[in-house]
Amino acid sequence: MTKRQWSVVIVPHGAGDSRSLRVSLRAVKVVATAAVLLMLATAGMGYTVIARAVDLSQLERIERRNALLAGELSDAATLVSALNDTVRQLALRDEQIRLLAGLEPTNPEVLLAGIGGPASWTEDDQLLSEGPTGRDALDLRATLDGLVRRAGLLATSYQEAVDSLGVHRDRLSRTPSISPIPPSLGWFTSGFASARRHPIFNEERPHPGIDVSAPMGTEILAPASGRVVDVRVKTGYGRTVTIDHGFGVVTMFAHCSRITARVGQWVERGDKIAEVGNTGIATGPHLHYEVAVDGRQVDPRTFIFPTAIVD
Repeated sequence: MTKRQWSVVIVPHGAGDSRSLRVSLRAVKVVATAAVLLMLATAGMGYTVIARAVDLSQLERIERRNALLAGELSDAATLVSALNDTVRQLALRDEQIRLLAGLEPTNPEVLLAGIGGPASWTEDDQLLSEGPTGRDALDLRATLDGLVRRAGLLATSYQEAVDSLGVHRDRLSRTPSISPIPPSLGWFTSGFASARRHPIFNEERPHPGIDVSAPMGTEILAPASGRVVDVRVKTGYGRTVTIDHGFGVVTMFAHCSRITARVGQWVERGDKIAEVGNTGIATGPHLHYEVAVDGRQVDPRTFIFPTAIVD
């Protein structure tokens, strides 16, 4: 079988002889294949060069971003350390406040509950743990989780202490602590006794209060905050005023010449409630002062302190 061939005639534009080249089909195929391979190789090399350049650019960007993240993590760790110191100081202050409020200190083991690494890791956590920056991030997250828990416990503890202090302060403000007549204006003449000789009836009778003599019209002061619950004239006591201070404490003031407080009025420690008189059965102007706790008469002198406890 005759091989197929092609003749290529080369004709010059100027003077000269034309030339004729014979090319076989096999040669054409070889040249075409070589050209295609060369083109593919060139394209592949170009793609590789471009891809490598892109990868290097992305790699540099990733490395720069990781460096920035590492810096941010370092700054965050510094802030968390400062925050941890602050929480520690708050824990000490909380202990002091709870002591003032009459509460037991918070168990240190309770405050430290939850501090440490995560109980179980996710796939993302595992991936983060494979690099130093990721491990730093995991440690920081664990520390923050612990601080959040401690802060929450301290907030609850603080609120409990505030509530307790509020009740404690309210109770102190309602506890009689001053003499209804300042010592500079009156003098003690008769004490609390289960039995004493009555100055008028000349017989043994209980004296459920104390007597303080003072000039007629001397101001009588509320010994603590409370609500006026009774204003009346009582047999033997004359004009009286009674204050309910809450927490089972009630005070009564007798032989008054004038009552300035009214039923239902809220009074504070030191407010004027009446004036000294000699109404009822009395030998002269004085104040008869009684204190009852849970319905039982007690010596009012136990409720007269050197200084006011709460104003």
